[in-house]
Amino acid sequence: MTAPLYVIGDIHGQLSMLEMALDRIAADGGSAAPMVSLGDLVDRGPDSRMVIATLLEGQQAGRDWTVLKGNHDRMFQRFLEDGRLDDPRILSGADWLSTRLGGTSTLLSYGLVDAASQPVDELAVAAREAVPVAHLDFLKAMPLFHQTGGLLFVHAGIAPGVALENQTEDDLLWIRDPFLKHTEPYPWLVVHGHTALDAPAHYGNRINLDSGAGYDRPLTVAVFEDGRVWTLDANGRKVLES
Repeated sequence: MTAPLYVIGDIHGQLSMLEMALDRIAADGGSAAPMVSLGDLVDRGPDSRMVIATLLEGQQAGRDWTVLKGNHDRMFQRFLEDGRLDDPRILSGADWLSTRLGGTSTLLSYGLVDAASQPVDELAVAAREAVPVAHLDFLKAMPLFHQTGGLLFVHAGIAPGVALENQTEDDLLWIRDPFLKHTEPYPWLVVHGHTALDAPAHYGNRINLDSGAGYDRPLTVAVFEDGRVWTLDANGRKVLES
């Protein structure tokens, strides 16, 4: 028998959903239960600051919480570091402050109003003053993946046929089609988010836990134990079938 491991999908600034998820984990596995967050803590939802604060404070209190970096977390980090708004992996050409990506919601959670109407260089200076250094340090230190036993946790996915140590950061944070269309087994069961669905889905070689919290759909919590997987809701565990 192995201890259960709890996994939370993309949060996107939804503090109330995160708090509910943490309460359900504690009810099922106790307050010391290990948890992995698949990243995308920020953007779109209203409470990015408090989502980061909650997870950071939990880690500082000694909780066994692994918080992976998502592409939105990296965009926020890069804006704070050098005012960068673009990313070549955004095929639409939208920038981080666009409504689609939701960076203005993150800045608003730190008290920066009307961010989209300000000159970018001035806004970046204001953001660096508003965001606690501890939050930027947290973003910079977020790991890109977590591997345990036969499970690999990563934000977006992996490039098929590439050894884990040779995976690029861009692929781990942004990949879609080459990973999503691959139907052969991987060396692990890959557990990811990034590509929003209406509900979590098990594809045999991978599990997608991004159920669209960034679009006000429910945040998913999954439980992995003894080679099985469940989702966790108000009524307890429900088997996630492949």
